[in-house]
Amino acid sequence: MRIGRLLSRVLLLLGSFTMAGAVVLGVDFYAHKRTQNLSGVNIWGYRGPVVGPKQRDEARIVVVGGSTAWGYGLRWDESFPYDLERRLNDRALGGRRFSVVNLGAPMDGAYAMKFTLEDYRWLNYDAAILYEGYNDLGLGGAPFPVRGSPNYHVWRHETAVYRLTGYFPIFPLVFREKALSLAFGDLSATHTTDAIRFTPDLASGTAVALKTAADIATRLEEQLGRLTPEAAAAEVSSVGCSDRWKQYCGSIYDAVSFALANGKKVLVVTQPYVSDRHVDQQNALRSMLQERFSSGKRVGYVNLGQLLDMRDRDVAFDGLHLSAAANRRVAEALVGHVRQLLLE
Repeated sequence: MRIGRLLSRVLLLLGSFTMAGAVVLGVDFYAHKRTQNLSGVNIWGYRGPVVGPKQRDEARIVVVGGSTAWGYGLRWDESFPYDLERRLNDRALGGRRFSVVNLGAPMDGAYAMKFTLEDYRWLNYDAAILYEGYNDLGLGGAPFPVRGSPNYHVWRHETAVYRLTGYFPIFPLVFREKALSLAFGDLSATHTTDAIRFTPDLASGTAVALKTAADIATRLEEQLGRLTPEAAAAEVSSVGCSDRWKQYCGSIYDAVSFALANGKKVLVVTQPYVSDRHVDQQNALRSMLQERFSSGKRVGYVNLGQLLDMRDRDVAFDGLHLSAAANRRVAEALVGHVRQLLLE
């Protein structure tokens, strides 16, 4: 009798958990639908619509990086991966179709790249574009992760559900932003003198957002230093990475090696220069790539360091994240390099 009552209670409890789980999942699906085309991600944790199985005539590329690859502050179709796909297909030959999947993630640096490439092997991609350097420059005082130390942040791995299932629950992220809004009011005004907080509304064009973006750009320049013409034009002077950049270079090396070991091609991209420190970092990266991967045709490199003037607020509204028009220029600059890498 007691066993029967205990069993019925256990079944009732399990049923309650199942119903609660179904409700939470339904709410999360709804949150994904409302946010994925604006500032969110789809159910598998990347920007834009869910892509299906790769077709026989399809060449699939993934873009890996931080919030600048993501297209922070913009719609998913204003990021450069979206425009790169459009341009590749405008110039497609022989009926071949290209797809570009945006795997950028806020705050992720070079360390996260290998994990991202591994997490999304199921996309069956042919090539990866590695597009990140800013998040490894050591921005002291920035919010988590502490940028004064090596950046070991992996955004998607913060969620246990994603690590276990591959499904990325968006509701906790949306709820957290709502809670911050209730606690602080206008999120664009919540940054302090001790931390730089990038918020999605910085690109909105409102007076408050423009002032906040200008303040952030000024503080970024204070922390990173200026970009001088002499540094931007400097050639690589040594082979390999110095101690200053060994974690960054090592992480890029690990990501490239992982891709090659799994039969993928890689295009490493230097982002538009933001400071002399960034130039120094990217010179070290180029040296490492030349030393370790120059003998093969499966690894490409393109330097977009001088493509854009990052001091221009019409280019980078906060000194770091690009406008939609600037992202289109990045995509245009990459089209030929991607085609050459894939067709060789």
